Amino acid sequence: GSQLRLPEPLPAVPEELTEATPNRYRYYQNVCTHSYSFVWWDWARWERELDWMALNGINLALAWSGQEAIWQRVYLALGLTQSEIDEYFTGPAFLAWERMGNLHTWGGPLPRSWHLKQLYLQHRILDRMRSFGMIPVLPAFAGHVPKALTRVFPQINITQLGSWGHFNCSYSCSFLLAPEDPLFPVIGSLFLRELTKEFGTDHIYGADTFNEILPPSSEPSYLAAATASVYQAMITVDPDAVWLLQGWLFQHQPQFWGPAQVTAVLGAVPRGRLLILDLFAESQPVYLRTASFHGQPFIWCMLHNFGGNHGLFGALEAVNQGPAAARLFPNSTMVGTGMAPEGIGQNEVVYALMAELGWRKDPVADLEAWVTSFAARRYGVDSKETEVAWRLLLGSVYNCSGEACTGHNRSPLVRRPSLQMVTTVWYNRSAVFEAWRLLLAATPTLAKSPTFRYDLLDVTRQAAQELVSLYYTEARTAYLNKELVPLMRAAGILVYELLPALDGVLASDSRFLLGTWLEQARAVAVSETEALFYEQNGRYQLTLWGPEGNILDYANKQLAGLVAGYYAPRWELFMQMLVESLVQGRPFQQHHFEENAFQLEQSFVFSTQRYPSQPQGDTVDLAKKLFLKYYPRLVAGTL
Repeated sequence: GSQLRLPEPLPAVPEELTEATPNRYRYYQNVCTHSYSFVWWDWARWERELDWMALNGINLALAWSGQEAIWQRVYLALGLTQSEIDEYFTGPAFLAWERMGNLHTWGGPLPRSWHLKQLYLQHRILDRMRSFGMIPVLPAFAGHVPKALTRVFPQINITQLGSWGHFNCSYSCSFLLAPEDPLFPVIGSLFLRELTKEFGTDHIYGADTFNEILPPSSEPSYLAAATASVYQAMITVDPDAVWLLQGWLFQHQPQFWGPAQVTAVLGAVPRGRLLILDLFAESQPVYLRTASFHGQPFIWCMLHNFGGNHGLFGALEAVNQGPAAARLFPNSTMVGTGMAPEGIGQNEVVYALMAELGWRKDPVADLEAWVTSFAARRYGVDSKETEVAWRLLLGSVYNCSGEACTGHNRSPLVRRPSLQMVTTVWYNRSAVFEAWRLLLAATPTLAKSPTFRYDLLDVTRQAAQELVSLYYTEARTAYLNKELVPLMRAAGILVYELLPALDGVLASDSRFLLGTWLEQARAVAVSETEALFYEQNGRYQLTLWGPEGNILDYANKQLAGLVAGYYAPRWELFMQMLVESLVQGRPFQQHHFEENAFQLEQSFVFSTQRYPSQPQGDTVDLAKKLFLKYYPRLVAGTL
């Protein structure tokens, strides 16, 4: 949100202010962000994001829109037919993984109008970035090719890679061109030449050949050749090219990427011409076990979020200390800091801290004082209640550590139910409930602040998420003890009271509406047929992710409409089957439930029901009602 309550008059600035940073680069984005967050954006939304980037000092970011239009030109020039190209591209909501070689075909094909709109957006994005002095990172050829290329070039040397994300080879098992094949530099240079002719260049390019994909060989000589071929194709067109590589592959599959394999990749590009994103450095830094990437420069990145999930979460102490520690590492080659979330639109405090660290040499000395100042800036006024609330949140949800610490929301609320669901968290839930109470106590002063109202809703949403876990635990215990009445009581409250109340409070803010997401998707279309296609892409991403629930609920969100139309029916079915199990005296069959749940999930994806895209109800009133109903029970221990 925006806080535009400025003092009148503005404070005088007696002399020119200069702020220096120890970080050459302040990077932003993840390849996945383009699918989980940016996919349906129009220019107005892009402009707002680019302005936010400028205000936070970002000077290096991906600019990957419109690349499929360029690839289409290249594939046509190589002799592929339009139908072969259409069969290769994924749908818009899954392009991130087509670009990294994980998927093809799924959710496609891309309409012609999509290419035209993305080209238009990319030109405007680049113009804006360059006007701010930012360096746009353009895509480059990583080696993945459509299978149809074998029709045109029967002698081509390609290898089919393994499957990804529980998809079968109809949609994954991509084809990788051998580094020694004569066509490799041809395709790589064709693409980059066409791309830079269209968009110009700032000489930094991104490519990910083995993102969550095992290479066909672990031989260092092969890995070095595969890496060198990507780089050589870049410098054939742009002798000044620098390759930006996501270091996620080294962290994601450490059993494959041993010292010899990592060294082979890092040593295949001249030192200084490979720029590594240590993507998950706040949790699992790779620079520590690679001797600072063997001399290649790297950017210390905070990943933080997976799938664009909602949920209060952060490891602020690790984030605060991490960049300075990396800078002091022996023979450190760190050249910047970065924010690389899979999805945005959540946990603003985490990104505010990380953006500030891009301008600091040392960590924030006192995080409690910092978060107090953050709250005052965010709301435009000082408030004792919000100060204490934010300190409670800092010491709980934003103090993630240990094995339970994950940026991926696995709350029972947003997962397919079972009797084995994990409800443990890394914090004391009472801190969330007390912060909830304190924010509500601040409403007489702050109720008109848009940022406060957003935070009140977000903490209310988190409290409801915690309540779902507590009522689920109560229902599970009752079932295992064969106590029908307590089971029906807990199930009834969860399904028929709590989830509808949560859906209602979410409906009071446009940023928590399923309708907003779906209407944005529909707005990209130039026909009703396209609108239905884009909408189904969007529904799939939030839920099943693939045709068979391949990465089920990975991109879960807590949105009005999604809670009522997807999560609640699934919970209702689960509780009904538990009750039937007790009444009929037979074991609960999880596989039978999952078969029925899949039918519900699939029905939601195929539905064409429209959802409101305008907020309904008052956030403060709805949050108070939910609080007054459940908080006394929490205090009394009588949920």
